[in-house]
Amino acid sequence: MQGGILRNNTNFLAAAFALTAVSYGLARFAFGLLLPQIRTELSLDISTTGWIGSGAFVAYCVGILATFNLSRLCSLRGIAFAAGLSATIGMVIIVFSTSGLTLGIGIALAGLSTGLTSPPLATAISLYFDDENRPRANSIINAGTAAGIVFSGAASLIAFGDWREIYMVFSLVSCGVTIWIFCSLPSALERSTIETGLFSTLRRPAIFQLCLGSFLVGLSSTGIWTFGGSILRDEFDFTESNVAWIWVALGLAGISGSMTGILVQRFGILRVHRISIIAMAIGTFALSFTSVSAVFGFVSVAIFGAAYIISSGTFLIQGIKLIPDRPDLGLGIPFLVLALGQSTGSPLFGALIEARGMLFALAVFSLVALISSFIHLRYSLET
Repeated sequence: MQGGILRNNTNFLAAAFALTAVSYGLARFAFGLLLPQIRTELSLDISTTGWIGSGAFVAYCVGILATFNLSRLCSLRGIAFAAGLSATIGMVIIVFSTSGLTLGIGIALAGLSTGLTSPPLATAISLYFDDENRPRANSIINAGTAAGIVFSGAASLIAFGDWREIYMVFSLVSCGVTIWIFCSLPSALERSTIETGLFSTLRRPAIFQLCLGSFLVGLSSTGIWTFGGSILRDEFDFTESNVAWIWVALGLAGISGSMTGILVQRFGILRVHRISIIAMAIGTFALSFTSVSAVFGFVSVAIFGAAYIISSGTFLIQGIKLIPDRPDLGLGIPFLVLALGQSTGSPLFGALIEARGMLFALAVFSLVALISSFIHLRYSLET
């Protein structure tokens, strides 16, 4: 019985998983993998790329805020279609970019898709699944990010790092997934009629702690997401193919995030939440030990990938538990604040590298993640 509802909605789950893979794994996080080649061809310094990376996270915030209002005006199908379309157009612009400005526009438009993706999918899950199966369904869809990262790493290996060719393939895949998600969401799943507002929701118990934790985790994650590839190449002399293999390792480890719902049911959400963030801090700082052995490069990003996907899944589950009457806000608020942290972290990490070096920057961002792990929600979230 427990798995029956999941099986009955397999097409929707698969399409939602694919859209998450496209918007997060390809349109947003693949930039960190391909950044070394892009920087070289477009002659961009590390501070500029930090600001460009930040633009994707800012656009993500704009996308989430837009969905809070669009949910009353548009169907879930329409918003999800807009997410896929934004990812597709953004990546086409990246293909033809010739300067930091055009690249930034493409990266921002691609990043906008992530903000438009998650809230409508969360609402659809609340309509498709019962209380028992929602955490599992959300965890499966959230793990689509990791699948997209694996695909981007594999594409980089096959295309020998030709980033324009890779983004063209990404845009074609995105176009197909956009059509798929449009067909998988029936038009009967219409706009939200719930009037609970964003600002009144922010006054609920434990929302502040949830937002603070999300912000710090988002900030700390940009060390790997935006600069991981550049650090491995510039600091540790990794080849482009080795960086791509490490990206594949990151994504494969992140697929374990599909087990977040099961882990939460077994060990409790607060315990899984804290352990995953501590592991994320360890993975971030362990990257600095790659000078000792290349193995640390693979192990550190694998730990980071699994921990990030699981921790983002726990934020998602906690938010929906705290705001059960607005699943789009329950997912959207922590993910919005996570992206605000990433918007802040990307240029900050670039500035720290230039001012104090790679080791100092990784240490600071690891410490930020550790601080987040000790923010306790004074509200019962145990399952």
